[in-house]
Amino acid sequence: MSLMVKMRSVKKVGKKGNAMDVLSQLGIGIASLAILLVVTFLIMAQARTQIVAVEGINVSNASTYTVAFNATNTLVGAVATVPPWVPLIVITVIGGAMITLVSLFRRSSR
Repeated sequence: MSLMVKMRSVKKVGKKGNAMDVLSQLGIGIASLAILLVVTFLIMAQARTQIVAVEGINVSNASTYTVAFNATNTLVGAVATVPPWVPLIVITVIGGAMITLVSLFRRSSR
């Protein structure tokens, strides 16, 4: 209950509270993205293992690959391009929030 009271008081602060709210939303979003990526990689790794087991694919011989195996590898490759962008997005949003906070504190000190 005290957490809800604290969250309400942060939202009533005004512009400074809004900047902090953006940071908390960023943390929740990044955590959700990380969980989603981990689950996706685990599912695709399990699917690749099942395809190899069921279809008897020789992983060292590319001529034995099937459409399902190639599709799984393509999807894993496409999803693998997302994690390198996460730090850049985080740094950009935190930088924007910090600039907002600095400008708000600067105005309030005058």
